[in-house]
Amino acid sequence: MDGGSGRAFGLYLHVPFCRGKCPYCDFYSLRGTESASKKWNRRADTLYFGGGTPSLLGGKRITRIVNAARRGFGLENAEITLEANPEENLSGFFREIREAGVNRLSLGLQSADDGELRLLGRRHTAEQAARAVRDAQEAGIGNISLDLMLAVQGQTEQSLLRSIDFCARTGVSHVSAYLLKIEPRTAYWKNRAGLHLPDEDAAAALYLLACRELEARGYRQYEISNFAKPGCESRHNLKYWRCEEYLGLGPSAHSFLGGKRFHYERSTAGFLRGDAPVQDGKGGGFDEFAMLRLRLAGGLTDEACRARFGRPIPERIKKAARLYEPGGLTACAENGFHFTPKGFLLSNPLTAEILFAK
Repeated sequence: MDGGSGRAFGLYLHVPFCRGKCPYCDFYSLRGTESASKKWNRRADTLYFGGGTPSLLGGKRITRIVNAARRGFGLENAEITLEANPEENLSGFFREIREAGVNRLSLGLQSADDGELRLLGRRHTAEQAARAVRDAQEAGIGNISLDLMLAVQGQTEQSLLRSIDFCARTGVSHVSAYLLKIEPRTAYWKNRAGLHLPDEDAAAALYLLACRELEARGYRQYEISNFAKPGCESRHNLKYWRCEEYLGLGPSAHSFLGGKRFHYERSTAGFLRGDAPVQDGKGGGFDEFAMLRLRLAGGLTDEACRARFGRPIPERIKKAARLYEPGGLTACAENGFHFTPKGFLLSNPLTAEILFAK
């Protein structure tokens, strides 16, 4: 495979194992065992263990994988993130992975309301999540992100505020706040007629409330669903949104290298057998670059376009973006524009309307 430019890329390892399937989850996952890594001729400056629930591999396997990745990809001064669920006492595990070099943790909180957690099919309580954060901090992992789901069954503005306060009280540096999306092939999809979810207007109000209240507690919104204390933005995920290169290893993992996109099938057996990844064609063109940049709070700028393509934003695009400013969906300047939180709620159609304006 062509490794592309000499710049450092992001390395993603998909660990497809979970204790059980949450009713809203469409990620490829199984009950289970273990996974692998490969050698490359390029260096990586981020490593992300996603899934699934990577913590199920245990500290010793995580350590071996980190060491193998370090030998194959360098990982000098790398951000190394691992996803985990706060289902049990993980204090010993956190000490092991911190010693191995893991310096960022993403915990699947989803809600700090135990009733909402039960409806989401989660296996932990709010108190277990608080303990997991404390244990990680005591193990020396200071950069911690909590996942928070918006517009879930039974959620109100009051219960969401309690969850936001919970995140702030724990002292975590990052919050990922996602609107619930009902995906095909999930238990929620099969039972969607019986779900008691907030309607579209209520879901929008919950999202805007989360944006305001997280900002008020010092979590700056830097992407549609991501909020961080200054300097604690996810370096790995920023590679996706800045249309930078990354290599994904594991079943269902996606990659973007050398101007090409490819992915592995959703098959653990196929990956372990060494099946070649599926080619998804060229990537990194202007439309894709602009679409991804518009997920960021900083939006699309002339400077970024010149650095990537040698030219500023086309005037027709700036003109189209200005049409949505009076409605509070965009904020425009001479050198570019970005979406407001209100605009983020309509980001897919709004992006299309602006980028493909005549």
